[in-house]
Amino acid sequence: MNVIIGIVIVLGCVFGGFVLEKGNLHSLFQPIELLIILGAAIGGMIISSPFKLLKEIAAAFKGMFAPTTYDSKKFIEVLSLLYEIFNKMRKEGIIAIESHVEEPTKSEIFKKYPNILKNHGVLNFICDSLKILLSIDIPPHEFDNLLEVDIEAAMAEKKHPLHRVEKMADSLPGLGIVAAVLGVVLTMGKMSEPPEVLGHSVGAALVGTFLGVLLCYGIVGPMGVLIDHHLKEEESYYHVIRIAMVSYVARSIPQIAIEFARRAIPESERPGFSEMEKIMKGKGK
Repeated sequence: MNVIIGIVIVLGCVFGGFVLEKGNLHSLFQPIELLIILGAAIGGMIISSPFKLLKEIAAAFKGMFAPTTYDSKKFIEVLSLLYEIFNKMRKEGIIAIESHVEEPTKSEIFKKYPNILKNHGVLNFICDSLKILLSIDIPPHEFDNLLEVDIEAAMAEKKHPLHRVEKMADSLPGLGIVAAVLGVVLTMGKMSEPPEVLGHSVGAALVGTFLGVLLCYGIVGPMGVLIDHHLKEEESYYHVIRIAMVSYVARSIPQIAIEFARRAIPESERPGFSEMEKIMKGKGK
C-alpha cells in the first residue's frame, strides 16, 4: 500500500507542480517515449538475467505490495518455538527432537507455529541447524561460523533481484537520453515545418530525458531501496535465530539462550523482558 501511495505522491507533486506553473499536461503525454525507455530497460534486464532470476525479480516486485513484515509477533513466534525445542532437548535429551526436525510438518511442536511452517527458508534453516547437533558434537564457535555461512549464502542469493532492479534504475536516465536523441532525429526531419511544429517536436524529445530521470529517482530507485530494506529485516530475523541456537549450544539454559536472542531483535520490534518471560513460563508448563 505504501508503494502505491508513494507513487501517487511523486506523480501528483511532479505533474501537479507543472500544472500550477501553467504547463500543459498534454505536452508531457508521450507514450512512445515511455515505451522506448521502459521497453529498453525491461529488455536489458531480460538480457542480463537467467529465467530463474526473472521469476525472483517478479516475486520481489510483488513482495513490495504485500511485504513479509518481521514485527514483534513474528519474533515472539520464532523464539517461542526455539524455547520449546530447547526445553525438550534439555529435559529429554537431544535425540527427543529428531522426529520433529526430520518431519516438521508432522511435529506437534512445529504445528503450533503455522507461519514458520509456511516459511520454507526459515523452517529449513532451523531444522538443518538442529540436525547438525543431532549428528555431531560441534563446538559453539564452529556452529556459529556454520550458521553465518548459511545466512550469508542465502542473503547473497536473495540480493540478486535487488542488484538487477538497481541496474535498471541506473539505466533509466541514459535510456531517457536515447529516447530524447531519437526525438531530435525526428525533429531534424521536420526543419521545413513552422516553429510551432518544431517547438512541439523538440519538447516531446526532451520529455524522454525527463521521464528517464523521473522513473529512476522517483519510482524504480526507491523500489530498490524498499527491496533492500525487506532483505535487511529478513537477515536480522535469521540472525536472531542464529544467536538463540549458538547460545544454547554454548551451554546456556533455554531461558538465557532466548534472552540473548531477544536482545538481538531491533529495538522497535523487541518484545519486553516481562512479556517474553510470561510466554516462556506458559510454554514451560
